Amino acid sequence: MEISALIKKTAAETRSPEDTALVWPNLVYIELISILLATAVLLFLSLVSPAPLEELASADTTPNPTKAPWYFLGLQELLVYFDPWLAGVVLPSMIIVGLIVIPYVDPNPNGKGYYTFSERKFSVLGFTFGLALWYILIVIGVWFRGLDWSWYWPWSDSSIHMSVTAVKLVDLELIIQNMFGLSADPVMTLGRYAPTVSNIITVLLFLGYYAVGFTIPFLLLRNFFNQLGMIRYNLVMFFFLSMCGVPLKMFLRLIFNIKYLLVTPWFKI
Repeated sequence: MEISALIKKTAAETRSPEDTALVWPNLVYIELISILLATAVLLFLSLVSPAPLEELASADTTPNPTKAPWYFLGLQELLVYFDPWLAGVVLPSMIIVGLIVIPYVDPNPNGKGYYTFSERKFSVLGFTFGLALWYILIVIGVWFRGLDWSWYWPWSDSSIHMSVTAVKLVDLELIIQNMFGLSADPVMTLGRYAPTVSNIITVLLFLGYYAVGFTIPFLLLRNFFNQLGMIRYNLVMFFFLSMCGVPLKMFLRLIFNIKYLLVTPWFKI
């Protein structure tokens, strides 16, 4: 008992007041304020956007649009821009795997046990960007998609079909072919794959996006590369560039009506 008391007394004497964070009132006040803010946000959302119970589902009537639960609307919105297997399987799998490998590719010891932005700018901004992108997809699916999954502004009447001419989507390969007057004949045959000149250009543009994204930090941020090492650097940049490619593809689809950037017999992006 005397030895145990001596150890506790020594630990209390060597611990500085700055290292001590009391549960009461420090932590309890922060948790209480967080609970009040979260409750206020939920009350506000329940008032401005009620969710009344609808009638029983009928096998004879298909609702238009058929929307998934809100937590799946991000995936449903991705189906507008990518192939179903890519939007429903590959991208969610990359999100899960990317979250799993974060502890193994982040060697920065700073920020463990405390919150800091100045010491972990890339990590905080990268994670915040990905999280914000997911919630933006959900917001679009909830408030900006109406009949036939068309784009509706929040102030539009979602019960009336949009009287606009259907937009024709065009692949980037066809745009390049028409812009430069390239031939539509294949330049080679690789089994089922018979690429044209414009198709090869889209492949080079796709690979160039990753090549430039991998090279610029390597040349300009050598400390970042040296800190991660070759393998972890390649993993981080692959997941980061793939994440940035999602809003880029959405921008090209919404602004320039580009359906696919890259078309192959195995996948379309």
